[in-house]
Amino acid sequence: MFKRFFAAGVLALAACGSASADGPVRLIVAFPPGGPVDLVGRVLAEQLTRELHQSVIVENKPGANGNIGAAYVAKGPRDGTVLFLTSVGAVSISPSLYQSLPYDPVKDFAPVSRVVDNATVFVVNPSNPASDAADFVARSKAASQPVAIGSSGVGSIPHLALEMFADASKANVMHVPYKGAAPVINDLLGNQVAGFFGDVPGLITHIQGGKLKALGVAAPARLAVLPNVKTLAEQGIPGVESNNWYGLLAPAGTPPAIVDKLNAAVRAALANPEARKKLESFGAQPAPSSPQELAALIASDRAKWGDLIQRKHIKVD
Repeated sequence: MFKRFFAAGVLALAACGSASADGPVRLIVAFPPGGPVDLVGRVLAEQLTRELHQSVIVENKPGANGNIGAAYVAKGPRDGTVLFLTSVGAVSISPSLYQSLPYDPVKDFAPVSRVVDNATVFVVNPSNPASDAADFVARSKAASQPVAIGSSGVGSIPHLALEMFADASKANVMHVPYKGAAPVINDLLGNQVAGFFGDVPGLITHIQGGKLKALGVAAPARLAVLPNVKTLAEQGIPGVESNNWYGLLAPAGTPPAIVDKLNAAVRAALANPEARKKLESFGAQPAPSSPQELAALIASDRAKWGDLIQRKHIKVD
């Protein structure tokens, strides 16, 4: 009897820890270093290291719209030592975009907390004469050929935002998919493509530096970091809202005590004034949630983006 109680006590104590004592917590980012998810991940890792009293390191595993990183975490240990900082894509878009996935987005993860909200902004080269998105639409309709709008890939948030924009505005545009955000942004800077819908964190320095011009934000309200940029709805283009939120997931089967401890650590990390200032400076809005709220968000966005993908017959080659 004593042995059973002793064993149960040891297991309970183990479950209260966030990770093993002899190694760091690895925060998996499914995109390359230097991108928006990586930037947020490094701010979060620094703060979680303080909150958990254990080293938290970012490990980049890019590829396949986040699916490679997702599959890695899905097979990871259930002790809080491997975590997944995901964008909306891997858990709410990929299930409708791919016929098969190397992970189950519903069964393979335990939601911990939403981390940040990221609005999408429509940008063009400064040489583009359009004064705002409505003017861009009018000019596109007068053009003899469809206007090329780049995206970071088929089924990406920039692509899906463009599809919503085209439906709502009837703009005369053509989708040009790239392999990632960096090449399309480089071509936009070089005026090789006419426009791009992208996450604010990945574009804010170019906008503030005058290298790109923001024509509208796909959000319900104007952004504090871009207060003079109108929403698309303000410009008569309703229903185009895109939030490429980032959330923290653990492998399914992670004990609830560990999930709760991680959730508390994320909340404390995002409440830190220094961390909030860093995130807000590049356009990410700290938005911690309960595990249940994140699970509901994943499900609702899966329905939203899945419907669009089905209606527009979007497929990955």
